[in-house]
Amino acid sequence: MRTYAGHSTAEASNALYRRNLAKGQTGLSVAFDLPTQTGYDPDHVLALGEVGRVGVPISHLGDMRRLFEDIPLERMNTSMTINATAMWMLALLQVVAEEQGADIATLQGTTQNDIVKEYLSRGTHVFPPGPSLRLTTDMITYAVNHIPKWNPINICSYHLQEAGATPVQEIAYAMSTAIAVLDAVFASGRIPRQRQGDVVGRISFFVNAGVRFVEEMCKMRAFGRIWDQVTRERYGVTDPKQRRFRYGVQVNSLGLTEAQPENNVQRIVLEMLAVTLSKDARARAVQLPAWNEALGLPRPWDQQWSLRIQQVLAHESDLLEYDDIFAGSHVVEAKVAELVEQATAEMAHIDELGGVMAAVESGYLKSQLVASHAERRARIESGAEKIVGVNIHESTEPNPLTADLDRAIMTVDPAGEARVVAALHDWRVGRDQPRVDKALAELRAAAAGTENLMPATLECARAGVTTGEWASALRDVFGEFRAPTGVSGAPVAVGAEVDGELAAVRRKVAATAAELGGGRLRLLVGKPGLDGHSNGAEQIAVRARDAGFEVVYQGIRLTPEQIVAAAVAEDVHCVGLSILSGSHAALVPDVLGRLRRAGVDDVPVIVGGIIPAADAEHLRAAGVAAVFTPKDFGITGIIGRIVDEIRRANKLEV
Repeated sequence: MRTYAGHSTAEASNALYRRNLAKGQTGLSVAFDLPTQTGYDPDHVLALGEVGRVGVPISHLGDMRRLFEDIPLERMNTSMTINATAMWMLALLQVVAEEQGADIATLQGTTQNDIVKEYLSRGTHVFPPGPSLRLTTDMITYAVNHIPKWNPINICSYHLQEAGATPVQEIAYAMSTAIAVLDAVFASGRIPRQRQGDVVGRISFFVNAGVRFVEEMCKMRAFGRIWDQVTRERYGVTDPKQRRFRYGVQVNSLGLTEAQPENNVQRIVLEMLAVTLSKDARARAVQLPAWNEALGLPRPWDQQWSLRIQQVLAHESDLLEYDDIFAGSHVVEAKVAELVEQATAEMAHIDELGGVMAAVESGYLKSQLVASHAERRARIESGAEKIVGVNIHESTEPNPLTADLDRAIMTVDPAGEARVVAALHDWRVGRDQPRVDKALAELRAAAAGTENLMPATLECARAGVTTGEWASALRDVFGEFRAPTGVSGAPVAVGAEVDGELAAVRRKVAATAAELGGGRLRLLVGKPGLDGHSNGAEQIAVRARDAGFEVVYQGIRLTPEQIVAAAVAEDVHCVGLSILSGSHAALVPDVLGRLRRAGVDDVPVIVGGIIPAADAEHLRAAGVAAVFTPKDFGITGIIGRIVDEIRRANKLEV
C-alpha cells in the first residue's frame, strides 16, 4: 500500500514519508521532480519553475542521503518512478544503502526504467532509443547479478492509457516493450541460459485501471494470460512462479475531473476494485491518486484519504478471504478471449514493423495513441461517453471541499527553488573535483565502448557527480532524441457536418484569415519547461488543424526563448502554452516578457493546464488572453475561443 509522494526538497519529502509510514503505508513510492527525471540540475535554464514541483529534486548523493534519513532501506520496499535517469537513481540509492550498513543483495523495490512509454506518452526521455535500451539492459543485468530482489524494470502501460490507449493498445504496447527488453538482455550475453528464468521473474509491470470496471478487470486477466504464453513459448521459462504476471497499479488520473471533484472518490474506489476483486489477476501493489489531483497538488490529508480507501478494503471487507469469484464466468471468459486475440494481433503487427523501438522511431505508435485520444475526446464532447458532472448531471450544490480553493490543494513555496539551487552550489564547492572529473571521463569512455555502464555510474555517485553532469556526459556520447509528436498522422476524429460545431468554427477561421489579408491562421502550440504531459497540447493541435489552422507544434521541452523565436519566425496569430507541472507561474510571464521585448505584443497568448483559480487570475492580469483548465473539456469550443481572441487582438468584431 503506497501513495506516490515527493515534493519541494529531500528534507520535506523525508518528513512526508515518515508520516505516511506511521499511518500504515507499507512501502514507499518516490516521485521525482522533472529536472531529476530528465537529467538536469536545478540551476539549468530548462529547470526554471520546475524544481520540486511534481516530485522531489535529487541532484546528488547528499540529496539521496537526506531523502532516506532514518528510513532503513534494508527493511523498505521502495518504488522509484524514474526512467531516463533510472540507472543514476539506483546507483545513488545503492550507495546510501551501503552507507546505512545494508547488504545490497537484500534490497527490495522497483525502478520503472521503461523508456518506451516516455517516447509515447510521458515525455521524460533523454537519449535515442538504441542507447536508452542499452542503459535499460545494463541496469537489468547488473541488478539480477547484484541486487537479486530488486525489480530493475517496471514495464509501464499506465501512461499509455493516460495518452488515450485502448485496453488492446495498452496490452500490446506493454508486451511488445517487454519482449524488446528481454530480447536485448539475453542478446547481451551477460545472463547464462540457466538464469533466464531469474530475469523473467524480476520483470514487473505498472498498469492503469480506468472506471470501466468489467473491461479493466478482464484486461488484467488478458495481460496475465499473454505474459504466461510469451514467457513459456518465447523464452522457455518452465517455473510457473517465474512466469507470474507481477504488476502494480496506479488507478486512472485521466478520468479525474475538476468539475464536481468529489465524484473522483467513487471513481477511484471503482478503479481499485477492478484490480483487486479478481484473485487470479490481483495487483501486487496499489497506489491511488487523490480526489483533488485535477485541481492541483494534493495535501498530506488528501493522500491519507486515498491510503485509507485501501485499508478499509483490506481490513474491513471480506475480499481477501475467497478464491477468484469470477472463475467460470462466461461473460468474463468471452471478454478476456476477445482482448487476448486483438492484443496478440497488434503485437504481431508491431513485430512486422521491426519491433517496438522501430515502431517508436517511425511514429506509428504515437500517431495511434493521439488518434485514440482524439476519438475519446470526441465521444465526450458529443455526449456519447458520459462523465458525471462534466457532460451530464452538471448542476451541483456548493462544494464545501473546494469552498476555499487556495486551501484545497498544496502549494509549493517558490522560494524553495532558490534554496535548492544554493544547496547545489555548496555541494559542488565542497566536493573532490579531480575525483569528479575522473569519474565523468570514465563514464564517457564506458559509454563509447560496450562495457556495462553501472560500475562507472556507481563511481560517479560516490565521487559527488550531479544528476545533470551524469546525464550531460552521456548526452555527449549518445546525443538527445526528440520523439515524434503524432499530430500530423492523426486522422480527423470529429465530423464537420454543415450544421455542426466544427463546421461553424471552420467558417470563423476562414473568415478571420480573409479579413487579416488572406492565407491561413497560424497557431503556435508550445510546451515550455520540462513538462512532458503532451496529451492536451496534441489534442488542441489536432483539432486546430481540423478547423483550418496552420499549426506550429515542435513537441515538448522548449525554453521560453525558443518558443518566442518560433512565434516570430512563423509570424503566428496566437501562442498557446500547455503546462501541467505547476511551473506556469514562472514560465508564462517569461514568455510574455520575451514576446513584448521582441515587439510581438499584438499576438494573444492563451494558457492551458492544471492551473488553480488564483493563479489563473494572476496570469490574466499579466496579459494572458484566456486560461483553460480540465473543466473546459470541449476542444472545438476552445478553438472557437482562440479565434475570438485573435479577432480581439486585431480589433475585429467578435
